[in-house]
Amino acid sequence: MSAVLIVEDEQHLADGLRFNLEAEGYTVETVSTGEAALALLLDERRHFDVVVLDVMLPGKDGFTVAAELRQAGQFVPVLMLTARGRPEDVLRGFESGADDYLTKPFELAVLLARINGLLRRRDWFHLDRANAVALHNRAPDAASARPADNKGADAEHELFTFAGKTIDFGALELRTGDQVVRLTLMEAELLRHLIRHEGRVVSRKSLLEEVWDLREDTDTRAIDNFIVRLRKYIEAEPANPKHLLTVRGVGYRFIAG
Repeated sequence: MSAVLIVEDEQHLADGLRFNLEAEGYTVETVSTGEAALALLLDERRHFDVVVLDVMLPGKDGFTVAAELRQAGQFVPVLMLTARGRPEDVLRGFESGADDYLTKPFELAVLLARINGLLRRRDWFHLDRANAVALHNRAPDAASARPADNKGADAEHELFTFAGKTIDFGALELRTGDQVVRLTLMEAELLRHLIRHEGRVVSRKSLLEEVWDLREDTDTRAIDNFIVRLRKYIEAEPANPKHLLTVRGVGYRFIAG
């Protein structure tokens, strides 16, 4: 049974969300401030599978809460709720570490679909880690003999190494030498999808359908913003990318070499 934390200061909305989510089989807890959410997640180390986080909160707002969670190494999936749907607000939410974004008012079915999508992605990552560990245990000699630049030999399981960088999908980490960058679920999913299609052009529409579950109300510019962030992580010169290339008017292409 998945546990959901709702951070919402409008009591009627929080109560309604709790009632409907519990009816769907979720375990639900609600708090009305960002400070209370941080106390549960960081101080008390309470486990939740998804956080539904309102942006407009008294005290610390949702952007601040998400950013503090990520800075503290807490990477629980976060779905942001807001009455503000401007592109710059969406970008700020993603930059804060949100995994998804939903504008009020919304339909319950859409909210449930978004939560289920985040849970599926979390389960996929956990399964990939378990598969990778099992593969390593079955054939430790083969695993230790892998070349440093495997060009994606483990991308379907856990690791992908290129140009001196290693993406650990199970740990949601990007490692370059001694430096480690933590990835959100959405960042890792986007990278995984592009890597699986290495050398091929992947359209923004395809990314919406296959990574973001074809959310009609999502502006494709949000994908562009994710790419900007990922380039900061993996490119020596983000303004002159060698790996995440833009195909004007279509989408993106990943090149490992």
